[in-house]
Amino acid sequence: MSDAVKPDRPDAKLVLEFDFDAPPAKVWRAVTIPELRERWLPDRDLAGAAPETSIPGEEVRYRLRDSEPPYRESHVIFRIGPNADGGTRFRIIQQACDDDAKLPQPANSNCCLMRVAA
Repeated sequence: MSDAVKPDRPDAKLVLEFDFDAPPAKVWRAVTIPELRERWLPDRDLAGAAPETSIPGEEVRYRLRDSEPPYRESHVIFRIGPNADGGTRFRIIQQACDDDAKLPQPANSNCCLMRVAA
C-alpha cells in the first residue's frame, strides 16, 4: 500500500446550490468585491486574488489552492441568477485543475496510444 497522494480526477465536480432572499446584484457584489469576498473566501485560499474569468452579474471563476501540501489547486465557479421567489439562486461548482492532463506523456507511460503503436 502506498501513502502517495493520488491526484484528483479533473472531471470530478462538487456542485452546491443555495437560494438567498437577497437580489442577484447584492450577491454578485459579495462574490466580486475583494473586501466583501474576503469575509467568506479569504485571499489566502486563492491561488490569485483576481478572478480567472467573469461574466458580469452572472458568473465568476477563481482558482483555489490548498493550504497544506501537496497544495492542490481547483477551480471554483460562482453562478448567480434570479430565483422564482425574487431572490437569488447561487450555484457553486468546484473542480480539480487538469493542468497535469495538458502535459505531454512520456514515451514509456504505457498509455493506450503507445500500446497500440507497439
